[in-house]
Parts: sequence; C-alpha cells; structure tokens
Amino acid sequence: MITVDSLTRLYGDFVAVDGVSFTIGKGEIVGLLGHNGAGKTTIMKMLTGFLEPSSGTISINGLNPEDAPKEVHARIGYLPENCPVYPEMSVIEYLDYAAGLHNVAAEERAAVIGATIERTGLAEKALQPISTLSRGFRQRLGVAQAIVHKPEILILDEPTNGLDPTQIMHMRALIREMASQATVIISTHILQEVQAVCNRVIIIKNGSKALDADLAELQRGSRLLLSTDADAPALETLAARIDAISAIAPTPSRDNINRYSLSLAKDCDHYEVAALVARALLGDGWKVYELHREQRTLETIFGEITTGKRRMDS
Repeated sequence: MITVDSLTRLYGDFVAVDGVSFTIGKGEIVGLLGHNGAGKTTIMKMLTGFLEPSSGTISINGLNPEDAPKEVHARIGYLPENCPVYPEMSVIEYLDYAAGLHNVAAEERAAVIGATIERTGLAEKALQPISTLSRGFRQRLGVAQAIVHKPEILILDEPTNGLDPTQIMHMRALIREMASQATVIISTHILQEVQAVCNRVIIIKNGSKALDADLAELQRGSRLLLSTDADAPALETLAARIDAISAIAPTPSRDNINRYSLSLAKDCDHYEVAALVARALLGDGWKVYELHREQRTLETIFGEITTGKRRMDS
C-alpha cells in the first residue's frame, strides 16, 4: 500500500531525512518513533504530498504524491501535529467544510458528517464554536476532519500531544477503532503510544531509519531467564549438554534463589530449549522455580538504539 525508497529531504546543507526506505501493508498500525527533531514530521509531510522530497520515491497504492496529488489526498486522512481549525466555526460547520474539500458528495454529506461525529465522540459539542473546545475535543475534531472522507490510509502526527490521561485513553481507543478500516501511521516521540496501539515500529534517528520491526517480536528477547537452586557448576554442565545454549551468566538476586540468563543460538526454538533445560535440571534433582523467555521493553530497545548500541534491522 505504501512504499518509500531512499527518501531524502535537504534544507540547504542540513539533511532532515536521509535515505529512508520502508513498506507498509494494508491494515497495519505502524508507529514512527523518534526524538523531537528526528525527521518524523518531515517524512509525514512528504508522504501526504505537502512537502517534496529532495530525492527518493514514494508510492501510495501505485501513485506518486507529486504526480497525482489529488488522487493521493483522496486516499489519505492527515492529522498534523497542530491541526489548523477555524475557531469561529462550529464543529459541524468545520466538518462540512472539510468534507467539501475532500469532495464528499453534497447529498451524502449530512450522513457522513453525522457518522463521523458519532465515531469521534463529538455529538455533545457538534453545535459549539471550536473556540470553546478543550484541547482534547480539538484533537478529536482533528481526527474527525481526517476521517470524514473515509480514507484508506490515516496519518496522525503526535495525536495525543497535550492530552490528559483520560483523553489519551479515549484517543487510543479511537485509533484502534479506526484501524479496523484503514492503515494507520502514528508519528510520536512517546514510547507508550507506540506500545499501546501499534503492531510495528519504525525508529528514526537523526533523519535515518534505525530500526523497523514487528513490535511483539522485537520485545521478545533472545535469552531465557532461569530461577533455580542449581549452582554454577551444574549450569555449566547443562550448557555443555544443550547445543542451543551459547552462554550462561548469573544475574543479581536478593534472596537465596540462583538466577541465570541463558543466551541462545540464533533461530533456535525457545520453547524447545526451555523444555530441555527444565527436563535436564529436574532429572538431576534440581528445582526449577521460574523459566521464561526474556521480555524487553520498548524503552530499553529505544535506549539501545539512541545510544548507538544496536544495529539497524531492516
């Protein structure tokens, strides 16, 4: 659905986006994650056709935003970081205006606007001037204008920026609901937002792609964590008996239980190795208190990348 190849954007001698490539398929919820100034918003502006790349190509359902801007805009709903609104308009008036810009047929507009207001929880504010809306409701209105024409692709730049915790939960629920009908790209510097709603993450660092991975798989570590009464010599013997274990290291413990991390060979079956470890220890008369695959947080992964300790995955 979306293909980006070697996308680059220069501002004089400054490289804002540097050779970024990725492909996003239909129905994905992708988080574009990076520090402020990493280049996320610039990428989004190029995807939506509001900014021309210095080099590289973009394909939206086979269309180039530069060559077919109207056709691309018809397929995309876009929420900028600071969504422009007209404070003197009412919610309904503004959505009618947005629907007109997106060429929603006049005879269908009332029904479409009504459904959009219902989806975004704006019914109680429909007749109020935008100037009277809270930040949370303005964000909802921004989403409403982005989906009023039923786009195939939804691009949201910092959708929870400035919202309180309750408003953030409502926005997350709305994004999940919208993702059932559209491909969604969310740009943010907030790790929790990606973790809460996305199934894939693309991390941008200094204008370049630093990582592109399935979120669930990314957070599954490559080690097994073991709690046992077995001592270090017993674990050394275990490692010698199971080829898939490449290294064993003790980990800190505040009680009398011995804890170890078991590094495993690449592409091995973690479940099968765990079964072998448990069977071997129990067979030798040791106790197994806990044995599970390491779970890594997105915060840890992001920290590794931004400090240069992890290589790019593609």
